[in-house]
Amino acid sequence: MDAGVFFKGMLIGLAIAAPVGPIGLLCIQRTLNNGRVSGLVSGLGAATADALYGFIAAFGLTLISAFLLKQQAWLAGIGGLYLCYLGMQMMRTSRATAEVDATISGETQGLGALPAYASTLALTLTNPVTILSFLAIYAGLGLAAGVGDYGSASLLVVGVFTGSALWWLTLSGVVNRLRHRVDAKAMHWINMGAGVVVIGFGVYALTGVVT
Repeated sequence: MDAGVFFKGMLIGLAIAAPVGPIGLLCIQRTLNNGRVSGLVSGLGAATADALYGFIAAFGLTLISAFLLKQQAWLAGIGGLYLCYLGMQMMRTSRATAEVDATISGETQGLGALPAYASTLALTLTNPVTILSFLAIYAGLGLAAGVGDYGSASLLVVGVFTGSALWWLTLSGVVNRLRHRVDAKAMHWINMGAGVVVIGFGVYALTGVVT
């Protein structure tokens, strides 16, 4: 096993997680409304999905990746509808009343962090761009046919999860430090704006399915 494979995996995880998209907006919005744990757990759901797709690509599981790519229209449709739903829930969120719908916060009514984790896990898994991104990056690094041995492949997947998780840990931590500087009025407009953008991502995904 090559220890450099782990760090290569970390860089891949960071590269996949860092671009600002609907998951990033969810992480930021949940951190502002409910604190660092909610945002971090949401990000870890996405990191888990990243690691799963990284596993498929690293171990060269072409049958699974081919199946996912063939079903990308259905997956994109489901993901688009779910994004629209989450966007509407975000717009309903009110920092002034400190009451957040459980499907968004994952911390209300004793449900714990599971809904927050599960929602971003499902959302990332239904995004066919994720597996395409991994396949493209792996091909660029000469890993398209899978890593040479199971030990190195496992190390690469752990690196992918670690890199992605570090990004969400950093993002939720930075946003949490700014959380108490945001008043109720500003939080209202942040929720509204984030909701509109997330709905926009959902509509874009659905448009791709229709066309």
